[in-house]
Parts: sequence; structure tokens; C-alpha cells
Amino acid sequence: MIKYTTFRKARIRYSDEGKGRAIVLLHGFPENLGIWQEFSAALAKSFRVICIDLPGLGESECIGYVHTMDLMAKCVQSVMHELNLRRYVVVGHSMGGYVALAVAELFPENLRGLCLFHSSAFADSDEKKLDRDKASEVAKKHPRQFVKAFEANLFANPDDPNIKKLQALTINTSARGIVAALQGMKMRPSREIVLKFAPYPVLFIFGRIDKVIDWEKIQPQTEIPPHSQVITLENVAHMGFYEEPKKSLRAVRHFAYHCFRVAAK
Repeated sequence: MIKYTTFRKARIRYSDEGKGRAIVLLHGFPENLGIWQEFSAALAKSFRVICIDLPGLGESECIGYVHTMDLMAKCVQSVMHELNLRRYVVVGHSMGGYVALAVAELFPENLRGLCLFHSSAFADSDEKKLDRDKASEVAKKHPRQFVKAFEANLFANPDDPNIKKLQALTINTSARGIVAALQGMKMRPSREIVLKFAPYPVLFIFGRIDKVIDWEKIQPQTEIPPHSQVITLENVAHMGFYEEPKKSLRAVRHFAYHCFRVAAK
């Protein structure tokens, strides 16, 4: 069920499906909650699943000209507060993982598990920050072309039919929303310390041929949390829930069950 709420005078869209213990699915850049449609429907058979359009993306309104990961995390917490859900597992894809880490740092008492789905706790390198600025300039002038080109590079197979599906979901993303997210990602701090002291299980899902999150460079992060699990998707780039949906879904479902069992002890 699609619902709307208000956060800092901005309208925020989210979906709420299923019953039971809660899983929060956070999309990446420049995506929206529509990417989780099949994933959410499957998980909702066993859990209550909340998907949120992060500020400036999907049907959620912009709040400012820079959407920091902390701001987005507070938006997530606002939605969860409205739903009176105080305990949940959070799954963040790419930028959604950065937001999930911010949620974990700001509201640690609420988490029962953290899944970084093609994501990282590292801050942007200086080179990556320059790339964000260049992307911002392009997106200001040609947002639709930017979205199409950006998303075509997220898949291992350039002919994957899910590319057009994703582009159709996101083609109307506003230039302001794109730039606000890019600048927010550029400004985010490293959050490896969150992983080090995580009292809950942490799941990493990687694509071995991901061009966005370098599989080999990120591997050391998996050894930081006291309790972690790693799933590597072969022949997958940055979109595991599209490129290898069954294995991705199985991993998230099993992880959520595990998190709630641990919390119950």
C-alpha cells in the first residue's frame, strides 16, 4: 500500500506491505521505491516491508539543495516513527547503504540487522568527489539523458531488459533531486566505525563485476563487524536484485530471519 507523510514540510512517499517483524528497503541513486516491487512482494509474505522514496527521488519532494545521508536517515526514522516501528532490519542498495549506515549511527537502538547491498562504509575519494561534481553539472542541464546513461552502466549485460525497466521508473527524476543526492553522497563521512561496533548481524552482498563498488577493494570491510556474512554474486554488476533476484532474495530473507532470532535471545 502506497502512503504519504511529511518530513520537514516535504511530502514523502513510502509503501507498507505485509505483517510481522519489519524490514526497511532503501533504494540507491537515482532510484525510487519502485525498484523493490518484486522483492518487497516476496518478502511481505513473511515480514512487514517498508520501502521509502528518499528525499528528492521518486515522488518524495526535495528538502534543500543538498540531501546529506544524515538528512535522509532522519527521514527514514520519521517514517518509522509514524508507523510506530521501533525495531527493524534495514537493507540499503548503493546510496541506500550509505543512508542505512547513517541510520545505524544515529539510531542504533532501532536496528536488528544491517545489509549493505552493493554498498560501502568508505567515504568518497578525492577523485570520486570530482566525479560527483562533474555529474552534477551534466544532470543540471540534461537530467533525463544523465539518468539513462548512468543506469545503463549499472548492469553486467548491456542488453539486460531490466535496464529499460529501471530507466522507465526513474526517467522523470528532477535535476534538483539528482544534484542534491550527488552532493550529499560527496559529503558523507567514512562510517567503518559503525561496522566495528555493530551489535547486530551485518550482511554484505556484492557483485563480482560491479563497476561502481569495487569488489576487491571492499572485501576488507567484511572483516570489521563482529558478526558478518558475505554473499558474492557471480556475473553480477551493481543490480543484484534485478540480475540475480532469486539468490539475492534468498540471502536477504534468511538474513532477516537470523537477525530477529538473534535479537530474541
